[in-house]
Amino acid sequence: MMPAETFSVLLALLAAGTAGLVGSFALMKRITLAGDAISHIALPGLGLALLLKVQPVLGGAVTLFAGALLIWKLQQRTSLATETAIGVIFTASLAVGALVTPSEDLIEALFGHFETLSSWSLILYAGLSVLVVGFLLARRSELMLSIFSPDLAAATGVNLDRLNLLYLLSFVASILLGLRFLGALLAGSLIIIPAATSYQLTHQLRSFLIVSSLMSVLSVLAGMILSRVYGLELGPAVVSVSAALFGLSLLKRKK
Repeated sequence: MMPAETFSVLLALLAAGTAGLVGSFALMKRITLAGDAISHIALPGLGLALLLKVQPVLGGAVTLFAGALLIWKLQQRTSLATETAIGVIFTASLAVGALVTPSEDLIEALFGHFETLSSWSLILYAGLSVLVVGFLLARRSELMLSIFSPDLAAATGVNLDRLNLLYLLSFVASILLGLRFLGALLAGSLIIIPAATSYQLTHQLRSFLIVSSLMSVLSVLAGMILSRVYGLELGPAVVSVSAALFGLSLLKRKK
């Protein structure tokens, strides 16, 4: 395997581990489906970047983070539930993205592809992954308190608005990490499915967080192997493996 391919594999595994951890908190916050919706917000940015002949991920990053800020503002100013605000932005983004994305690039933008990376790109993405994981682990107690008792969290001095914004930005960053190889349509799957699998298999918070990340990494690793051996598209292969692992987890009765 060439060094550039190795960097791409490492990025995919980093993205998977990060998404699994983000997804475990999203499941507890009951916003896992937001992962699927928010990933679509990248589509207009991807489409415009392709039209302008610039790096597609940069365009996706701009619209993802702009969308996150817009969702946060809508929550503050309109008292909309998170999923409602996300739904409004999601549908508009999907429509605009489909209009501006060149038809010959639409499939790649939606489903992603395995793209080789430079060492500097890996360092940049690894740094983003470390920031997200570091935030979640450092603020996990505050996040847990805000999930299960927002009033108590506010009473103890937790700034809920800021905490929600930081979590939303980490959520978006984890989607951005997976955008290269899963595309706008499937990037949210590593937030949704591994967390659901881990929920079926674990009973303690620590093991729930760890297993969620491991399930995500295993899905990507197995999906890559299947993709290479059988000539399958990487994104659908990864999501199919993840869904199969969830199906197997249902065999274990949740106590």
